[in-house]
Amino acid sequence: MNALFQLFISFFKIGAFSFGGGYAMLPLIEEEVIHTHKWITSAEYIDILAIAEMTPGPIAINSATFLGYRVYGVLGSMVATLGVILPSFIVMSIIFISMYRFKNSPYVDWVFKGIRPVVIGLIGAAAVSVGRTSLVDLKGILIAITLFYFVTFKKLNPILAIVISGVVGIILY
Repeated sequence: MNALFQLFISFFKIGAFSFGGGYAMLPLIEEEVIHTHKWITSAEYIDILAIAEMTPGPIAINSATFLGYRVYGVLGSMVATLGVILPSFIVMSIIFISMYRFKNSPYVDWVFKGIRPVVIGLIGAAAVSVGRTSLVDLKGILIAITLFYFVTFKKLNPILAIVISGVVGIILY
């Protein structure tokens, strides 16, 4: 039961201290599951992220679900998922209740202006971390750069990009 409680607390912290959505949570998830608790390896984390990215739904919830399953089976999956969504549910409930009271407050606006740059930094940290683990050779780097270009500038559908990169991976590796 201690492992389940620790799993819940870890994902509750991730959910509570991550602003900006699922991608901003990735560095915190990595820190908790790889470095702090050593539940999985960096390579396993990248595999789980790939699955979470391809699976419909928010990446943070999908990651929590897969990681919880990896650590403690179906029950771990439920506990980690609950842990990661509960802080947002609590905060959104409080915001909804008090929304009309503070909607014109400059302090609220200032807080959000201060949080926005952190989100960009967290997403950048996640990109660097995933890149260090995933881009291990020239072929991988070329695939990543090429698909980044096509998705970003040519508006290639991300699902099609995943399929193309899988086919290219089969051919090159």
